[in-house]
Amino acid sequence: MLSVVAGTGRCGSTLVQELIARHPDVGFVSGLDDKLPRLNLRGRFNGRLYRGSVPRPAGMTSLRHSRKLLERGRLRVAPSEAYQLLDRQVMAGFSRPCRDLVAADLTPFVARRLRAFFDSRIERQGCSVLLQPVTGWPRTGFLHAAYPELRVVNVVRDGRAVANSWLQMGWWDGWRGPDNWLYGPLPGDLREEWEESGRSFPVLAALGWKMLMASFGEARAAHPTGQWLDVRYEDLIADPRGQVARMLDFLGLEWSPAFDRGFGRYEFHVGRGAAYRDELTPEQVAAVERVLEKPLAEWGY
Repeated sequence: MLSVVAGTGRCGSTLVQELIARHPDVGFVSGLDDKLPRLNLRGRFNGRLYRGSVPRPAGMTSLRHSRKLLERGRLRVAPSEAYQLLDRQVMAGFSRPCRDLVAADLTPFVARRLRAFFDSRIERQGCSVLLQPVTGWPRTGFLHAAYPELRVVNVVRDGRAVANSWLQMGWWDGWRGPDNWLYGPLPGDLREEWEESGRSFPVLAALGWKMLMASFGEARAAHPTGQWLDVRYEDLIADPRGQVARMLDFLGLEWSPAFDRGFGRYEFHVGRGAAYRDELTPEQVAAVERVLEKPLAEWGY
């Protein structure tokens, strides 16, 4: 079964993906597979190698944007969005669409390639669940059109924290403005909010989260009942065992002794939840909160 861990980016979806991938019945596409897209590796030993490795250190970013040549936890096989591989083997542009990919975007040609890509990895890895992380646009409608049983774990984080984190990431291209960033043009009402803010970059990051979360809301409404699970990052950090058990149950997985050993290697830190209040000015926080008032309330913040 193909399942997805989805989120906006910098929302905790990587932690969720890596936690669940500790389960012996879960397979995934690895970063090594993605770095060698021409070989189209199926990842036969991904799970075995990953489950013997240490957890991802807190704060680790991609090698391309890392300030350290060597760091603990870097040399390991671990789950990956595998966008280079998906772009090459499934559909060019899967990684950077200007809007969400929905069911109507799936052509018969791409559907065959998509099924071949994931089915071959499910067979090669011998897993009951192949878990694929997806960040940015949901793309769940697109994937569900090929996999009607698709289950989605949607990881949600406070938009103020996400916007602040985006500003600190080397991959965030909002500095070039919304006519040139990876999410496509802002809708008219969001464009007006950005202009009214004096083209504030923290506000632009917040509007990016707002736009993506509206898309996640639409994707959730279109998805079959019982095949979509929202998980708040803050709830996961406060009650990791309870929230992870909830996700395993949703995916049809048991909390086995082998998984418990992997889970026990993780530490969960509460302290970063309101870091945006120290890392943005009071005026910037106020501007961000003005444009996010409604979606924050809708998502329980």
